[in-house]
Amino acid sequence: MKQLLFLFFFFSCLITSHAQVIDSDWIGKNYTKKEVMIPMRDGARLYTAIYEPVSKSEKHPILFTRTPYRVGSYGNEMSSDLWNIWRNYSKEGYIFVIQDVRGRWMSEGKFVNIRPFNPNKKTAKDIDEASDSYDTVEWLLKNTDNNGRVGVTGSSYLGFYSVMAALSNHPAICAICAQAPAIDWFMGDDIHHNGAFMLEDSFGFLSSVDRPRLALTTTQSQAKPYYLNDDYSFFLKSGSLKQITSLLGDSIKFWNDVMAHPNYDSWWKERDCRRYCYNLKPAVFVVGGLFDAEDCYGTWGLYKAIKKQSPQTNLSIIMGPWSHGQWKSKEANSVGNIVFGKGLAEFYQNEAEFPFFNYYLKEKGNVDTQNRVLVFFSGENQWRKFTEWPCKQVVETPVYLREKGTLKFALPTEKRSYTEYISDPWHPVPYSEKASRSRSSDYMTADQRFASRRPDVISFETGPLTADLTLGGEITVDLKVSISTTDADFVVKLIDVFPDDFSSDPKNAGEKQSSLMDGYQMLVRGDVMRGKFRDSFERPKAFTPNTPATVSFKLADIAHTFKKGHRMMVQVQSSWFPLVDRNPQKFVDIYHCKESDFVKSTIKVFHQNNLASRLILPVLK
Repeated sequence: MKQLLFLFFFFSCLITSHAQVIDSDWIGKNYTKKEVMIPMRDGARLYTAIYEPVSKSEKHPILFTRTPYRVGSYGNEMSSDLWNIWRNYSKEGYIFVIQDVRGRWMSEGKFVNIRPFNPNKKTAKDIDEASDSYDTVEWLLKNTDNNGRVGVTGSSYLGFYSVMAALSNHPAICAICAQAPAIDWFMGDDIHHNGAFMLEDSFGFLSSVDRPRLALTTTQSQAKPYYLNDDYSFFLKSGSLKQITSLLGDSIKFWNDVMAHPNYDSWWKERDCRRYCYNLKPAVFVVGGLFDAEDCYGTWGLYKAIKKQSPQTNLSIIMGPWSHGQWKSKEANSVGNIVFGKGLAEFYQNEAEFPFFNYYLKEKGNVDTQNRVLVFFSGENQWRKFTEWPCKQVVETPVYLREKGTLKFALPTEKRSYTEYISDPWHPVPYSEKASRSRSSDYMTADQRFASRRPDVISFETGPLTADLTLGGEITVDLKVSISTTDADFVVKLIDVFPDDFSSDPKNAGEKQSSLMDGYQMLVRGDVMRGKFRDSFERPKAFTPNTPATVSFKLADIAHTFKKGHRMMVQVQSSWFPLVDRNPQKFVDIYHCKESDFVKSTIKVFHQNNLASRLILPVLK
């Protein structure tokens, strides 16, 4: 029997390998490639790779993507995307267009990170990413064998460029698939969360991607190896942000721009593309992951902005149980130790994205015009359809932090009650139990028992739930606190605590057993609020030491069912390092302060009748 199974496996691998060769060979025989420098209205030329079907039996739709990360396949080499993630489209005879954005790799012009959209362009010199998209599409319509319809797609930074293409409102752009788009680098995406600097992601991303380009090139020198040890030790030893900036020098322009804009000023606001989503003409499909460490905020935020500003737009969204970009992989069935099911990426690629483009670009098939919101609920591990989001079935329900580490749905009655901890910026709470040199996406579902053991993390927990509790939507954090200094951060985490006998239950046999799942404390959603922005992101304000204050903020939307027998936990802490930079806990310019400004702070979180700390949960009835 074992021999037969081996032979079956062996021949299956041969067939799979042969199919892959056939696909790449098929592309070579059925597609042509040309490289062109397409002129923009201001004279700059953008490098563009165009793949056209050999067959002229019909006119073909265009699938267009713009990237700052390198088109990848220069010269005669063809992009593997045509027989991998775009395989369905190749068989349908799409024209594929991949472009280096302005100022990157082989494209002329000056690169600007998250270049602001200009809604009032008047001359040829008034360019932005929307105008570059518009000008490229104009050229493509005249120089390819197309059917007059263009779709634009891209993930993460490429999702931002997809949004810019939508804002161009070129009449030929019929469909946009914006995947995990970066939309606001101050409020919730890669660079900041609620004004707190996302240190590890920003340093790794900008020190590599934002290095200056001296000439048109298809290659780039290797980034400088900064790490000599693990991420936690490296950033702690590097000192204040001012000292970390000195490591980078003057060459990383956007890093220095960020350091010059510590508050939510006009420089940041004009880079928020949600402000311009009015009167959009193309159909828009927004895609994201519930456990996306980079741009979960951007995905939900873009959908909500378009829904409000362009109600006439054919708008839909899918949110799966994925980390950043995982929906494009061959397998996307788990994040860390949490297993969600099988075939989730294939479902997205074959049953969601491909039908969307085929419908709007080829008038083939159909799309669900009623239930435009498709969301996967972790915990129960099921897809649910809705007509809109937030869904109408949600009831906002407060849950209160209570004395002795309890979490209850009843308002506290105590007249004086609080839990206290000391936050020491020289011994910050790590965001992950693992030592690494890069931020892992697994932390979004990671076991929080390591944090529960720290004295500077306070936990509040329900008893075992007597029935399933499903949450679907945005969570509001409303803390009543006092601190002994003039500033502090507040990290709040919502956690699903598994039963102590979880692994022995037969119905959980599909869960990963590489870690101890009994009593597992799964992070469902966590985020940080920089305390000095509690009243205004434009005008930060110091705390009055030892005086009660309210710190209120939002956690990005969740879709999760706490199963019967599980517990709900809330953790509060004041550091999350090096995911988030250390707050010196003095009211200072954190980007330019000294190490001597870092001080301990005594934090009190109140849970008494007149100062009741709580989370407002989106309970789905």
